[in-house]
Amino acid sequence: MSIEKIVEQALQDGYLTPAMEAEVGRICDNASELSIEEYMALDRLMGALLTGEVVAVPRKQFINVMEELVLTEAIARVAEIEATSESSLDVGDIAAYALNRLPPLYATTEEGANYQRQRARAELQELISQQVSEAIGRNLDQPNVGDNRTPFLAKNAGNEVLRQVSTLLQVYAPSFEQK
Repeated sequence: MSIEKIVEQALQDGYLTPAMEAEVGRICDNASELSIEEYMALDRLMGALLTGEVVAVPRKQFINVMEELVLTEAIARVAEIEATSESSLDVGDIAAYALNRLPPLYATTEEGANYQRQRARAELQELISQQVSEAIGRNLDQPNVGDNRTPFLAKNAGNEVLRQVSTLLQVYAPSFEQK
């Protein structure tokens, strides 16, 4: 989208979204020089922002407190294991596994984050520990998976998926006739 179209949209809607602002920034950063039309559009936008005709929508800042709690637990547990054994564990894999099985706890303010931390420690600490333990167990059972992973859908998987669907249809709809 061009600067002129973005400014036109902002004037029409009455607000400049973070995505629109980012696009204008990207265009300006990548252009060796702006046209007179682009400068005029930016001038119109600046005037509209100064008069309040267009309002810049602030970026919403938020955090998932659960990430912090899980990572803290995972780092402590991995450090214990690695200090007493020859095992090497991937903290990122462990945290991701546990986080995928825990509820998110988002907050937009420091007060909200503190509330979520206290709530999680009181109500969810056992569940957090349990999920981190399960993640560590799975990581220990399947070490160094790395390059041996195969993608869920390989390049020629389309034909295989069609074959499987066809087989399922034959099982569940044996009297279906193709036309």
